[in-house]
Amino acid sequence: MSDRELRPLRSIRITGDGRCLFRSVAYGACLRRGKQSPSDSVQKELADELRSKVADEFVRRRGDTEWFLEGDFESYVRQMRKPHVWGGEPELLMCSHVLRMPITVYMYTKGSDSPRIIAEYGQEYGKDNPICVLYDGYGHYDALQPSLERNTDNRRLRYLRLFSRTVSRSSAT
Repeated sequence: MSDRELRPLRSIRITGDGRCLFRSVAYGACLRRGKQSPSDSVQKELADELRSKVADEFVRRRGDTEWFLEGDFESYVRQMRKPHVWGGEPELLMCSHVLRMPITVYMYTKGSDSPRIIAEYGQEYGKDNPICVLYDGYGHYDALQPSLERNTDNRRLRYLRLFSRTVSRSSAT
């Protein structure tokens, strides 16, 4: 198991309205950029904007993408532009290109207490701090973010290190 599989992640429930993949990725992109968690209405707006850009990206990359899409290319892209049509692996790949960010997909597997990485997209944009989403295996995606507990522990450790350095310097004088 890699460290990336072991890091504590917290699942954020995303509305299942046909936009869940795009909502989850948009949520993760906000966090990755240091912004606050988007509200449900902002998620919807960002998801629809991302969906539109993803459809445009399919068109831009038609020569590279047409062969792995099911059915007629124009019909596929036209369907994908509709707000309640589910997205999957092709859309995750295009999301990584649109956002120029890596995306890691996790899923709980049989006999596992924590989710495992099942797919990674956009590795050419880096491997650190990817947007993380959780796939339930039945068509729904939720957002994942680093556990707040771990962040609090890390802040506490940094504070203790800083405090101990300050105390050490004070007692040396």
